[in-house]
Amino acid sequence: MLHNPNETALFPKLSDVYLQRLAEQGREVTFEDGDLLFSQGDLTYPFYIVLTGEVRITKQVGNENQLLTIHKVGEFTGDIGMVAGAPATVTATAAGACKVLELSPETFRKVISDCSRSAAVILTAMAGRSQEVGEHLQQQEKLAALGKLSAGLAHELNNPAAAGLRAAKQLRETIKGLELKTLGLCEESLPEAQRYVLKELQSFAMSCKVGLSPLDPLEQSDREDAIADWLDDNNIVDGWKLAPNLVSVGIDETYLDSLSRKLDPDSLGNVLSWMENNLTVASLVHEVEQSVTRIADLVKALKSYAYMDQAPLQEIDLHKGIEDTLTILHHKLKRGVAVKREYDEALPQICAYGSELNQVWTNLIDNAIDAMNGSGELTIRTSRQGEFAWVEIIDNGPGIPEDVQARIFEPFFTTKGVGAGTGLGLDIARRIVVKRHQGTIRVNSKPGKTCFQISLPFKPPKKRE
Repeated sequence: MLHNPNETALFPKLSDVYLQRLAEQGREVTFEDGDLLFSQGDLTYPFYIVLTGEVRITKQVGNENQLLTIHKVGEFTGDIGMVAGAPATVTATAAGACKVLELSPETFRKVISDCSRSAAVILTAMAGRSQEVGEHLQQQEKLAALGKLSAGLAHELNNPAAAGLRAAKQLRETIKGLELKTLGLCEESLPEAQRYVLKELQSFAMSCKVGLSPLDPLEQSDREDAIADWLDDNNIVDGWKLAPNLVSVGIDETYLDSLSRKLDPDSLGNVLSWMENNLTVASLVHEVEQSVTRIADLVKALKSYAYMDQAPLQEIDLHKGIEDTLTILHHKLKRGVAVKREYDEALPQICAYGSELNQVWTNLIDNAIDAMNGSGELTIRTSRQGEFAWVEIIDNGPGIPEDVQARIFEPFFTTKGVGAGTGLGLDIARRIVVKRHQGTIRVNSKPGKTCFQISLPFKPPKKRE
């Protein structure tokens, strides 16, 4: 429910004298609990003053029906859009049995046109309500967007965290086995020349990144079979278990032939098993490193995306902000969206509110992904045109219908289905670009290509609105 420190300005009670005047122009209507007075989206709807009981005002935002306020006796319904004959932005229902004074839209506009003090009170309240609702819903849109980003980030962070934890557990067990095999080799009292071979093998194993072989599956399988046959021919027990790791680091029969000439035949099996354990350790260490690096990169991108611990207005790199946004939205991109970057690498930095521009990139890129249904090509292009930096975000989705293109930046207007959008994302983007940065934002769309063009001045905005 909306709360405002100046409630009397938003929900004033009309005087008995004025109510009596209005009663002569309207009619009394009785409603039962839950009865509908008017619905959000109605093109025409009456003006109501509560005489007895209460009237509940709600608004459908996304998939949530939010309670805005409850009008009590003496209060009236409506916002400033009613004066211009705009569709209803909220829904009114009876909260229990109630009686209201109903004025038709035509009568209401005549009442407002008399320029009385009471009419001015009504207009002031309606204007205030519209502003209050707009600010409230914009804040909720930002929170909803933050929630979606947080959910995506949680998923992105969970994957490397789980992989790192799994690798760490496997590493503990593998090291135990490696210690036993190392002790076994020590007990064999190998000659110095063979101990030197072991040292070289360990150095080789720890420098490898097991599992990163570019071989295709068929070639990988053929090479594993060849290695397994070589191990069987040389009486190596469970050679098939050793083959995958050996192939992954490029070891072939020629390498094994050379190694076998440097070692006693009785020691060859133990040495290869010991080496395979070293390769497994190297692989698991690499996996832990990769997982931790991915987590660190995500945290770094998030900190950069939000411009944490930095001044709000500063020199920023547009490309860095866009890349941070792509990192944050990676959980949606990886499902089937190819990103094509056409950056002007000579583009100078601009003076801007970095975290707010990142909201723009987030809204536009997120919309593009949704428009393509999670699969397609996203092109991001930057260039310089005079004193302005240009950013174009292009998708190859079905396009925006021509008859609604002029309305997409209007507050609460959305082409998405019920519950799928609030209609505030593009309005927020427009406010940030136009009002905060004195830039421009426009769209060109046809089937197969939708392009949002944003221009931003290199010089700092004149004032903060």
